[in-house]
Amino acid sequence: MMDSEKHQQTAVAITYQTGDSAPKIVAKGRGLIAEEIIARASEHGVFVHESKDLVALLMQVELDRHIPPALYRAVAELLAWLYHVETAQKNANRLS
Repeated sequence: MMDSEKHQQTAVAITYQTGDSAPKIVAKGRGLIAEEIIARASEHGVFVHESKDLVALLMQVELDRHIPPALYRAVAELLAWLYHVETAQKNANRLS
């Protein structure tokens, strides 16, 4: 996820593995670090979602920590969006 408003860009990378209690923050940063997070995501085919408010909240979570329960709904909505995007892409690839 990224926040690309006029101020310094920020980015947060989260991961979720089956069996985890909640998604975990695996990378976060501002400026050049944010740009690198986004570049690496793109290189590996990871979708990037822009959400200023969610990024601001996730930036407060320490690295390698699970997101707090207060953010479960927001992250669940993000994961639902991601599932939708991935499904649409897979279906498009089958048709081509």
